[in-house]
Amino acid sequence: MPVLDQESTLATDLARPPSTDTAPVVRVRALRKSFKKREVLCGIDWDVPAGRVIGLLGRNGAGKTTLLRCLLGLSPIDGGNVELFGEPMTEPGGERMHRIGFVPQTFDLFPWMKVRAYLDFTAAFYANWNHALTDRLLADWQLDPKQKIGELSQGQRQKLAIVRAIAPEPDLLVLDEPVASLDPQARRAFMGELLELMRQPGKTVIFSTHITADLERAEADITLLRDGAIQFTRPLAELRQRMRRVVLSRPGGWTEAPVVAGLLKATVKGGEAQLLVEDPSVESLHALAEREGAELRIETPTLEDLFVELA
Repeated sequence: MPVLDQESTLATDLARPPSTDTAPVVRVRALRKSFKKREVLCGIDWDVPAGRVIGLLGRNGAGKTTLLRCLLGLSPIDGGNVELFGEPMTEPGGERMHRIGFVPQTFDLFPWMKVRAYLDFTAAFYANWNHALTDRLLADWQLDPKQKIGELSQGQRQKLAIVRAIAPEPDLLVLDEPVASLDPQARRAFMGELLELMRQPGKTVIFSTHITADLERAEADITLLRDGAIQFTRPLAELRQRMRRVVLSRPGGWTEAPVVAGLLKATVKGGEAQLLVEDPSVESLHALAEREGAELRIETPTLEDLFVELA
């Protein structure tokens, strides 16, 4: 099918996905995947509710691309099960494929085809292809319909892959580092189209990226993949509300960081102890600082800070 042609442990309550009253668009249970005896996905459980943007974060090699390919039936799984729209995903096919858009990391298909011919060919496989949207995006993103795909730059091919994925107006849009090859202006234009898609009811986006500013703009729910498992899924607003960086500095420095309630990660740098804390007790922190003769700072970390600390 064209849509699928390409491709430290946190607190227990933090690891639980947010509740939802509707059936999830994606439901994953005990998903396992190995390469050459190295287990990349280690029994993943994950629900993706309808109508949300999910930002999938993780370090390089964490398994993000593998997870997305397993969700879409592009990569065989070694254990567990995946459901899309309430049906088992055993292979890419069926009517539900009309409801899915996919942008892989790289797009290298059909170099001999011209842009317009490729999009017309792809449109024939979809029940709801928006030709007006296709024409507008080609014009806005300066893609020549008569140019061969093989003559496009990497950034232009990425734009074409995005057009191909958005044009069917999918209910589920899966994006694997879709803006890695785009310049800032093109990235902003893409985010505008993504936000426009999300204004339609029931649309769901899973968005793997290292550009945290884009996830903040979309007010995405953040899913962290680490050590082959989903560590947590939380709305960005909740992360901002609950997470704090606590900095304790004193002339004598610290040989090891103090332990406080809600501590997720601690580091000692120079004369400072830096703590990432969930739902900190401000009174307790002030008491600790006074007891230890330390100066106290409490900061709200950015999403990028959280990613660096937790991934």
